Amino acid sequence: MSGFDIRAMAQAARAASQVLARATGETKNAALRAMAAGLLDSRERILAANAEDVAVARAEAHPSAFVDRLTLTPPRLEAMARGLRQIADLPDPVGEITGMWRRPNGLQVGRMRVPLGVIGIVYESRPNVTADAAGLCLKSSNAAILRGGREALRTNAAIGGILAAAVGSVGLPEASLAVVPTPDRAVVKEMLLLSDLIDLIIPRGGEELIRTVREGSRIPVIAHDKGLCHTYVDAGADLNMAAEIAYNAKVERPGVCNAMETLLIHAEVAEAFLPGVVARLRQAGVEVRGCPRTRALVPGVQPATEADWDTEYLDLVLSIRVVDSFEEAVAHIARHGSGLAEAIVTADHGRAMRFLREVDAGAVFVNASTRFTDGYEFGMGAEMGISTQKLHARGPMGLAELTCQKFIVLGAGQIRDSLA
Repeated sequence: MSGFDIRAMAQAARAASQVLARATGETKNAALRAMAAGLLDSRERILAANAEDVAVARAEAHPSAFVDRLTLTPPRLEAMARGLRQIADLPDPVGEITGMWRRPNGLQVGRMRVPLGVIGIVYESRPNVTADAAGLCLKSSNAAILRGGREALRTNAAIGGILAAAVGSVGLPEASLAVVPTPDRAVVKEMLLLSDLIDLIIPRGGEELIRTVREGSRIPVIAHDKGLCHTYVDAGADLNMAAEIAYNAKVERPGVCNAMETLLIHAEVAEAFLPGVVARLRQAGVEVRGCPRTRALVPGVQPATEADWDTEYLDLVLSIRVVDSFEEAVAHIARHGSGLAEAIVTADHGRAMRFLREVDAGAVFVNASTRFTDGYEFGMGAEMGISTQKLHARGPMGLAELTCQKFIVLGAGQIRDSLA
C-alpha cells in the first residue's frame, strides 16, 4: 500500500471547485496562458523525466506503438502548450444561457451552463492527456484529479507540478488540478468510491482499464473506449481519393484510437483498388490480413480470422474485407465497430447520406479520414477524450461536454395556484 490519502486530495479538489465556479473568464484564461508558458519554460525538466519513463518502457519491451504514445518530443510539448493557449481563446461555457422562453403567467424559463464540479480522469501512457485534461477542466471551472499510468509517472508528476504552480500564480487554488503521485491500483479503487466528493470519472485507455473502472465505480463514468474504425470504399468511388484516405487513416499515426483498423471495399472496385493500395501500405510497413476474396486478388496477404474484425491493433496492422453491397458494409460496421468513428468514400450522394444516417458512431465521415476525429480538428480546442457512449456526451468531449445545465427562472412575484 502507498499510504497516499486520495480522500484528502479529493476534499481539497472539492473546495477548489467551489472557488473555480466563481472565477471569471479572464482569470481562468490567465491561468491557461501561465500553464502554457510553464510547460515551455520547463521543457528540459519535462523531457528529462519523460526520457526516464521511455527508457523503462523500452526495457520492459513494450510495443513500439505504446512507446510512441508515451514519448514526448519538443514539437509535441509545443503542441501541448499551443493547445492550452487555444483553450484560453475559446468562449467560456460557464454561465452561458442556451435558451429562454416566456410562460403564459409571465415567468421566463431558461437553461444555464454550470460546471460539473470535480472530475477524475484515469488514463494510460499518453502524458499529453495531463495538460489537455487540466486545461479543459480549468476552463470549464471543474477541479481535476488526474491519475495516469505507472509508465508515465515521472512525466505526469513533472507536468502536473508545473501546471498547478501556474494556476496558483494567478490566485486560483493549486488543488484545482492534482496528479495522483502513486501507481498503486488500490488508490484508484478507493478513488472510484468517493461519490460524495467526485462528480464524474473519465477513463482513457485499453479495454481492461475501461472495464475495471466501470465495474468498480460508484461515480458516473463516461468512457473513452476502444476505437475500432472502418473505412468503406463504395462502388464508383474516386479510387485515388480512397487510396489517400485509407493510407492516411492507417499509417499517419497507427497507435491512436481514430486510426483505421479495417478497410472494407465494394466488390465492383476491389480488383482495381486493392493491389495498388496494399502495395503502398506494405511499403509503409503495414501487415495486411484479408478475407479470402482479398487474398485471391493480392498474393501474400495473411488470412484474417474472425477475431481480427474485432481487434483494435493500434499498430501497423490492417484487416481488409471485400463486400458485395453498401448494406453488407454497414452491417459489418454495426457488428464489429466500437462506435468511435466510421468513414465512407463514395461519389454517390444518396449513399453518403444513408451512411450518415444509418451508421451508429460518435463521428461519421464522408470522403475524409477518420484521423480527423479529434476535438482540435473539429474546432473545439483540445479534447478530454472521445466518448463512445451516448449519455451525456458522445464523440470528442470539449468544454460544453464538461458542463451540465440548470434551469433558471425569472419572475415578477408569481405564485403557483394550488388548484393548477
